[in-house]
Amino acid sequence: MKLTVDGTTHDLDVEPDMPLLWLLRDELRIHGPKYGCGIDACGACTVHLDGLAVRSCQITAQEVEGAEVTTIEGLGTPDAPHPVQQAWIDEQVAQCGYCQSGQVMQAASLLALNPAPTDAEIDAAMSGNLCRCASYPRIRAAIRRAIQSEGA
Repeated sequence: MKLTVDGTTHDLDVEPDMPLLWLLRDELRIHGPKYGCGIDACGACTVHLDGLAVRSCQITAQEVEGAEVTTIEGLGTPDAPHPVQQAWIDEQVAQCGYCQSGQVMQAASLLALNPAPTDAEIDAAMSGNLCRCASYPRIRAAIRRAIQSEGA
């Protein structure tokens, strides 16, 4: 199968029912997406599939053939972070950090679809991404900061 991940096209020989999460982590050695629950309940594995946030634990290799996948590693660079990544740094969102790549990917997708969400829309879009450290007020503050930086 052919799959483009973070701008690089890969030819892969994997089982069609392999979850995208394991394809990324085990086959391509991309470790930003995390295994949290395996049942689409926590959001730690969130990536973008053709620009939309999806849970990589619930999508199979055959479903993504020919698609464009973006992980946290491909969202921005250390020299040019995505506005959401920079806002996460500025707001010091992360505590343990385990959920943060999924949180950032969900937030970036939200802002791509809705550049000016209300707090209720932010809360609704982010509600499926769990944070054991309860950084939710800082997550919302970082999203608000990203909105301001993109609008400036």
